[in-house]
Amino acid sequence: MTKPVFRFAPSPNGGLHLGHAYSALLNADFARRFDGRLLLRIEDIDTTRCRPEFEQAIYEDLAWLGLAWEEPVRRQSEHFDDYRAAFRALKGRGGVYPCFCSRKDIAEAVACREAETGQPWPRDPDGAPFYPGLCRHLSEDEIERRITAGELHAWRLDMGTLQKLLPGPHGYCRFDREGGEERVAADPWRWGDAVIVRKDTPTSYHLSVVVDDALQGVTHVVRGQDLEAATDLHVLLQTLLGLLTPLYHHHGLVLDPEGDKLAKSRQSKSLAELRAAGVTPQEVRQRLGFVPQPTPST
Repeated sequence: MTKPVFRFAPSPNGGLHLGHAYSALLNADFARRFDGRLLLRIEDIDTTRCRPEFEQAIYEDLAWLGLAWEEPVRRQSEHFDDYRAAFRALKGRGGVYPCFCSRKDIAEAVACREAETGQPWPRDPDGAPFYPGLCRHLSEDEIERRITAGELHAWRLDMGTLQKLLPGPHGYCRFDREGGEERVAADPWRWGDAVIVRKDTPTSYHLSVVVDDALQGVTHVVRGQDLEAATDLHVLLQTLLGLLTPLYHHHGLVLDPEGDKLAKSRQSKSLAELRAAGVTPQEVRQRLGFVPQPTPST
């Protein structure tokens, strides 16, 4: 049997914080427990926000924590052709359509419909309003005209079509530290017509992570509970692309004193700042609940 494969996959758009440290250490702990391999992947499809200095800081932070990973490191920005190929496969199956709408277009349409109905518009698990379908039924001639004119567009999943094509049931297996597994039902339809290719890059987080996990042979995905809902959508993409579904473990989040999750956008204290303040890797490990392994007695 092949060894289990785990991966830690940060984005280089800011400094790593304690939440990232927990996820990285937990992946390493699982790899040790299961005699598996640990990969590092740099998720840098957002070429406007991701920067080389942040990527270098990731390597330094993880080495400071005492972690090691296999080389070479996969950098998503070097593999856009893989995501283009996956999208072509999805497009060939049907169930996708181009969307020319801006965020302003969507917000105005949603506000109008809420005013008309007096009811809140449904939202996906991330809190974004369901796409109101403005581009779902454009004619082929209209689509060709707008694309030929160079109009920027994203690509969305047509969930109505896909639910008829692949009604399910859908699901995946989650696992725990002892190796126990449990089947979990997945509901990809609660995401609405999700974007799978963005306007500014030939992929999206959802598409690239599914493609990468398959190409890298990842068997066990360990990530935060904030991404648990996304797994439902990933299961659907894996089914559409004919890819194996890994096992999943969604861990609790590291919270700040106010009870909010740590985040780069909230300027949560980075590992580099902790290091500069004299905090040691051992103190970080203890704070996050990773105690040193006992040394066998002789």
